[in-house]
Amino acid sequence: MEAPQYVAARVQRALAEDERTTELGIRVDIRGDQLYLRGQVVSADRSELIAEVAGEAAPGLNVHNEIDVMDVRDPVGEERL
Repeated sequence: MEAPQYVAARVQRALAEDERTTELGIRVDIRGDQLYLRGQVVSADRSELIAEVAGEAAPGLNVHNEIDVMDVRDPVGEERL
């Protein structure tokens, strides 16, 4: 069995290098056969892609997507300084 820190590093590398994600800001934790993803992204679609890539990089682990989707809106009005 591969050490958890090596599995986490492999998943983080996949998230950074895969064209679908190119993501550096996601934390990956491994506990037994459970893989936890934590961080923030701008859309639910992006969160799902990250979980998909992580699952491909660590087959056999149960992926728990705990990534928060940020609420990004256009400015309401002009900022006064």
